[in-house]
Amino acid sequence: MSGTYRDRAVVLRTHDFGEADRVVVLMTESHGKVRAVAKGVRRTTSRLGARLQPPAHVEVLCARGRELDVVTQVALVDAAKATHADLDRLTSGLTLLEAADRVAPDREPYPELYRMLVGALRWLEERDPRWVLAAFALKLLALEGVGPVVERCIDCDGEGPLVAFDVGRGGAQCASCRTGVGVSAGALSAARDVLGGRLVEVLERTDVVVAHELTALATRALEHHLERRLRSVAVFERP
Repeated sequence: MSGTYRDRAVVLRTHDFGEADRVVVLMTESHGKVRAVAKGVRRTTSRLGARLQPPAHVEVLCARGRELDVVTQVALVDAAKATHADLDRLTSGLTLLEAADRVAPDREPYPELYRMLVGALRWLEERDPRWVLAAFALKLLALEGVGPVVERCIDCDGEGPLVAFDVGRGGAQCASCRTGVGVSAGALSAARDVLGGRLVEVLERTDVVVAHELTALATRALEHHLERRLRSVAVFERP
């Protein structure tokens, strides 16, 4: 298919290509995940290279190609300056990008994922990155149709009290059915709020201990769905 198209996109990742070019992987609003080559951006005279760095939000004009499209114009929508300036925010941001990259099929529109990713990156600029990452992981699982069960026991359907979470089984468990790791009432309450549409209230919380617990739980659940470790999470967890 020939021609050009204009779209908004989040830069998921890049890698060098040839002597001066760079391949960029974009999560676009209308065209799904697109791989495109940005020609000459590694030259010091290029004005496009700085705009095509993860996790920038951009508007691009691309020419369709057989295997790789070609980026011809780039306008910056949001450079994510606060995220780049803080290691915790950047690590969480890279995890969001990697997760989106893993679930998005090539060249198939996935506007819900695009909107969710853009929203998460905006929140990441000003909110606790642990809460943002936890919420994104939970909502991505729900978007993929495998949202965890946090309202009742995944095994006996009882209301609890719920004391554990089994990643493999996909939800919370009561004491009688417990096979998973222990989970606090606070973490389950926050997960219910995220999945129940009360995201803003969760992102305003200041409980660092619960934020850390839910982030670990949500990312493990996401990795189980992806059937692989997220590189950014693994790096962040190194002692």
